[in-house]
Amino acid sequence: MSYLGVGVSPGNVPVYHGSDLKVVDQRVRLAELILRTVICGLALLAAVLVATDTQVKEIFTIQKKAKFTDMKSLVFLVIANGIAAAYSLVQILRCVVGMVRGSVLFNKPLAWLIFSGDQLMTYMTVAAIGAAAQSAVFAKFGEPELQWMKICDMYGKFCNQVGEGIASSVFVCASMVIVSGISAFSLFRLYGGNKGSKTSAGW
Repeated sequence: MSYLGVGVSPGNVPVYHGSDLKVVDQRVRLAELILRTVICGLALLAAVLVATDTQVKEIFTIQKKAKFTDMKSLVFLVIANGIAAAYSLVQILRCVVGMVRGSVLFNKPLAWLIFSGDQLMTYMTVAAIGAAAQSAVFAKFGEPELQWMKICDMYGKFCNQVGEGIASSVFVCASMVIVSGISAFSLFRLYGGNKGSKTSAGW
């Protein structure tokens, strides 16, 4: 098996740094930067869409206002997307610094930290989307057995904007899954071939 023309045993990936930076490594870094930028933007968009979503309905001269804080799952969704956006911004800065310095990999503790953070963000967004989607289904279709009415029949605009926020969050989650794969690749290649001084580059 070979990687970029260098013979290695299966499971071992050579590590390049500085002037030896290869095209594949550059593309991986660029892909990571683009994905993290997309995550930051879409997560921020999802948080803003849901957090600013309100609709007032007048029922028998009584005004009822629907807002995201009325549903705990939507509050969780806003918080999760806010955290994901902030985390991605930090990672974007790290990627930019790494590309400017020309380093490909980093030390193992930092690699583990990034890998763990990406995993945590992925699971958190999955949980937030799952909770929000379940609430959205109840709001859209109601629950006759429990006498829960179809809220979206009354607050159509509110439900539509929440749906847009959930859709944006789904793209955030999908991008996070890909980024997690990239960070896993970056981590475990540190345990491959060419160990030693070549695996102790800064980020």
